[in-house]
Amino acid sequence: EPVENQVVCNGDNTTEVVFETTNEDGTMTYRWTNDNTAIGLAVSGEGNIAAFTATNTTNAPIVANIEVTPYFKNDGVTCSGESMTFTITVNPTANVKPVSDQVLCHSESTADVVFETTNVDGTMTYHWTNDNTAIGLEDTEGEGIVPAFTTINQGIEPQTANFIVTPTFTYEGVSCTGNPDTFQIVVNPEVVMDQPNDTTLCRATMSKVISFHSQLDPKVTYNWHHSNTAIGVTVADGTGDIMPFLADNSGTTPLVDTVTVTPTYTDNGIQCVGEPKIFVITVNPEVVMNKPANQTIGHD
Repeated sequence: EPVENQVVCNGDNTTEVVFETTNEDGTMTYRWTNDNTAIGLAVSGEGNIAAFTATNTTNAPIVANIEVTPYFKNDGVTCSGESMTFTITVNPTANVKPVSDQVLCHSESTADVVFETTNVDGTMTYHWTNDNTAIGLEDTEGEGIVPAFTTINQGIEPQTANFIVTPTFTYEGVSCTGNPDTFQIVVNPEVVMDQPNDTTLCRATMSKVISFHSQLDPKVTYNWHHSNTAIGVTVADGTGDIMPFLADNSGTTPLVDTVTVTPTYTDNGIQCVGEPKIFVITVNPEVVMNKPANQTIGHD
């Protein structure tokens, strides 16, 4: 009688193939051949085909064509019948190419995470999970790509989300799940620095050190730019604290210097730039008074 084709996954057990007939009053034997031993089955045999562990070391389904010939024996005479062919298809193990970890800054837009495979000749699906929605991705799981999102981290430490993606290969109605892959998305915290105070100095006085601060120190560096070096600062740009300088103003009106400070946080191998802060240094001019005129007062 006809034998149903089988489709199984690599590493799974096949169903025992039991040959049956409508013949009676004699002895039936069955001899079979297999044209593809890569599935884990011998090249030939006699009788039923016992269940075996299917194998497929490739990236695509492999098919074995099995031809079985029946023999009927009665009164010492053996008669062969018409051969019949059926197939055993072994699907490959589903795989997903490794996904690179990502390190991002707060409020940065990610790209879609698109999964890829070396499997062919079937349909691939991917199921993923995310253990930390605090990074800005609200979904704890999904199918297919991990969609783009805007990162969030308003804390003081990096946030790490661990992703697990499980691939599934489907062919001829049979789905085979492969080994999962893991990757991380790390979001560095938002870079916020304290607002520096404006300051006013008198000409020819020494300033104090102007220091910059953030709750993310010491992983933050500060780059500053002066708009007016005539106040006595010798350079227009610098990094770190603004060291003491001798205030200068050779004019007669206050000199105003607008200072822009940009904080940069460095962690996990990347730099995240925060919003600049602006403050003002004012240097008053030298205090000069006109010499009063001599006066002569008469006596009546």
